[in-house]
Parts: sequence; C-alpha cells; structure tokens
Amino acid sequence: MPESLTRAVRWDTVVGALLVVVLLLSFATVDGFGNALNLSFLIGNTLPIALIALPMTLLVVSGEIDLSVASTAGLSGAVMGALWNQGMAIETIIPICLVIGVVCGLINGLLVTRLGLPSLAVTIGTLAAYRGIAQIVLGSDAVTDFPAPYLDFAAGRIGDTFVPYAFLPFLVLLAIAVVALHATPFGRALFAIGASEEAARFAGIRVKRQKLILFTLTGLMASLTGVFWALHYASARYDNATGLELSVVAAVLLGGIDFDGGKGTLGGAIAGVFLLGALQNVMSLQDVSAQSQIVVTGVLLVLSVLGPRVARQIAVARAGRRAAASPPAAKTPTPTS
Repeated sequence: MPESLTRAVRWDTVVGALLVVVLLLSFATVDGFGNALNLSFLIGNTLPIALIALPMTLLVVSGEIDLSVASTAGLSGAVMGALWNQGMAIETIIPICLVIGVVCGLINGLLVTRLGLPSLAVTIGTLAAYRGIAQIVLGSDAVTDFPAPYLDFAAGRIGDTFVPYAFLPFLVLLAIAVVALHATPFGRALFAIGASEEAARFAGIRVKRQKLILFTLTGLMASLTGVFWALHYASARYDNATGLELSVVAAVLLGGIDFDGGKGTLGGAIAGVFLLGALQNVMSLQDVSAQSQIVVTGVLLVLSVLGPRVARQIAVARAGRRAAASPPAAKTPTPTS
C-alpha cells in the first residue's frame, strides 16, 4: 500500500470521516436534527465528555487511565451545592471545587507514581470513594437555585445560532491541549513514556513527575466538568455525571488512542467524542431508551479497542508479505587477488 494511502486510512482519519457521514445522514434523514436548538443541545450535552477527554487523551497516551473522573465531577458538584446552601458566593465556591479536583487527581497520581500501583485498580477504588464522599457531603438533596447569569452561560447559546457560550472556552482549552501534546517537548515525552517507560527513563525523561502532572490535570478538568454539569443542567446532586467515565473512555479509544499508550492524536479523540455525542443525540431523537444507548456505547468501546489492533495486524502482515516477495539483495562479489 502506498505511504500516502496508508496515512489516509489511519484510524483517526476514518473516525473523522465517519463523523462527517453520520452528521450528513442525520441532517438528511432525522427529523429535528438540523435545527439550531437541537444542535446546541448536542454540543452542550457532549461538552462534559469533551472537557474530560482532553486530559484523558494525554493520560492514555502515557499508558495510564483514570476511571474516577465522573466521581470527581460528582464530588465537585456536591461540594458546590453544599456550599451554595450555606450562603457562600459562587465566585468563591468554584475555585474551591477546582482545588478539590486537583487534590483528587493528586491522590490518584501519588498512589500510581509513588507506590507503583496500577492506575486501573487505583482509580476504580477512588471512583467509589469519591462518589461516597459526595453523598456524605450533599446527601440526597438537589440544589437548583444557582445565579441566573451562570446558568445562562452554561446552558445558553449565542444569539440565534447553535453555538453554546460554553463552547468558546472549550475551543481555547482544545487549542492548548493540541499544542501541548503535538508541538512541545512535554507531549513528545508522553508519547515516549507510552511507547516504553523504561526507554523514556533512560532517555532522561522524569516519568513519575510527568504522570503526576497528568493525573492532577485530569482531576482539575473533572472538577471543572462537575461545575459545568451542575450549571448546565441546573442541578447539583451527589450522583451527577454517573457513568460519564464510560463515555469518556469509549470516545477517546474510539478516536484512535491506543490503550497501551504511545499512539494517537487529540484530533482523533475529539472526533470520537463528537461522533459518540452525535449518535447519542440521534438515538434520543428516535426515542431509543437510555439502556440501549449504554449498550451502543459499550459496543463502540469494544470496537474502538479491537479496530486499531486488527488494522495494525493487517498492516504488519502486508509488510511481511512484501518483504518475503521482494528479491534478495545481490551480494557484492569479493575481489580476488
């Protein structure tokens, strides 16, 4: 296969093309999909996944994962609701929530980097712990009376367009993440760590520090997502964002990020996020049950792990056949005296 064609059929390129196809088909065949209000709902409902997908992509590229992100978001929202009930100003509450997210991410990072525990096991444990703390903080109450300007920003859209206000700061964060991953020594170090942690360490990369930074950033973004979730849906509850980690991981892996680390692009991950968001929106418009949507997300998660691996095995097999079919190099005759 020519090199240019090989680049054209990379998994992340396929996902981007599939997103375009799904959008075009939805505009043409699904009633109500193309109106501005529905498109703003689609983007707004996808933003929580997209926000966490930014640091999660960097984390998976480095060979780690954080399954506690939804619980961190729920804890952030619960603290927000509890402090608001106590009469604290929202401008003070939001920074406190962000600090809590940093602490949660730091705990995950220290357990992984200092104690050498696997991130999958650690974050499954903190998933339960952070959710339990959220329930202790707020109980079963739902706080809904947040200031109108904040609710309007989180749920409103720009004029009569389909673009939510909150989408603009997300684009800024996306640009920062793209530059950090693909155009800085920090990003190159993450790919090196994901490809071979031992080789990265011998190359002088401070592996533990890099991973600790990533877990902390992931906690920060998860708490920011918890604040956004509470304002976007005008409800702070301890069980906010339950199950969001499944959607985030499915979207990131669907976008071509290798679960073993070392491969992938942020563009592919974001394409996977909005592909999953578009499919969920279409299923909602077609009155598909929430349980069936979870099944679809699970199937996509399996395919997102299986697809790139199958494609890679096919590429290796083709390369082996080409090598076997090529004639052996002619030996240079040895001069005789």
